[in-house]
Amino acid sequence: MGQAPDPEAPLVNGLSVDVEEWFQVGAFERVIDRADWAGMASRVEDNVDFLLDLFAEARVRATFFTLGWVAERHPALMRRIAGGGHEIASHGYDHARVFTLSRRIFAQDIAKARCLIEDASGARVSGYRAPSFSIDARTPWAFEELAAQGYAYSSSVAPVAHDHYGWPEAPRFAFRPVAGSPLVELPVTTAMLGQRRVAAGGGGFFRVLPYSFSRWAIGQVNARERRPAVFYFHPWEVDPDQPRMDHAPLRSRLRHYTGLESMAGKLRKLLGDFEWGRVDALAAREAHRAQAFAPRSLPQSEAA
Repeated sequence: MGQAPDPEAPLVNGLSVDVEEWFQVGAFERVIDRADWAGMASRVEDNVDFLLDLFAEARVRATFFTLGWVAERHPALMRRIAGGGHEIASHGYDHARVFTLSRRIFAQDIAKARCLIEDASGARVSGYRAPSFSIDARTPWAFEELAAQGYAYSSSVAPVAHDHYGWPEAPRFAFRPVAGSPLVELPVTTAMLGQRRVAAGGGGFFRVLPYSFSRWAIGQVNARERRPAVFYFHPWEVDPDQPRMDHAPLRSRLRHYTGLESMAGKLRKLLGDFEWGRVDALAAREAHRAQAFAPRSLPQSEAA
């Protein structure tokens, strides 16, 4: 169980990186075939090394939610991440959204990814983030599989409505999704704009919107609600020179490429304006006040 936070101490927010290649993103999943991944130009190692330098400069440690696919191809990178004092966690094997998998295949996916990441890094994996925040009202059984495999925490829910993901009925802050289990879910951060929840935890929203929005939103969560934020982004988001998929739909290109040039500068501001740390440490601190939220697990077809 975590200890109650000191109300006078500055809140330490959770800083996380979803480690995947530029061609493995949801925006291009209908444009780039998985069968072609192995032949595409890899940029993840250089991008993560840039982030490791950035974090070292800011003296912060973070959590790297890593695809098993990446870990098995870049084991030295995994060791550099762990060697820098950062947490290595799982992002699944190959970025398949949870609601596209059967329960049995999901269990195999998280076991395979964990084994590859631990073997590559030499570090124990206790955290998980679903690709594209794809644990939602359709897949509450995923939490039961994570608990059964001994994961300490998940950060897989976006408690908002979105065209690609979202579980708007889920709690905004830490909750326990499996009765009788210590597993803690840490949803990605949202802020309140009047009575409306708005996404404020990073990713495309951070790139596209002015930095002042993120500073306001995280400040609201920290100061008014006295809760830590959970922030995420991807290595490809600091890489404006990555290949361009000109045949992708316009909406996908706008989502993926907008704001790449300004991302590194925004991150430097963010790291200086707030306190940041690893997500496993945040989960331990939040465990004592995680509310119960365990929706009924529905029967699932074994056909993936």
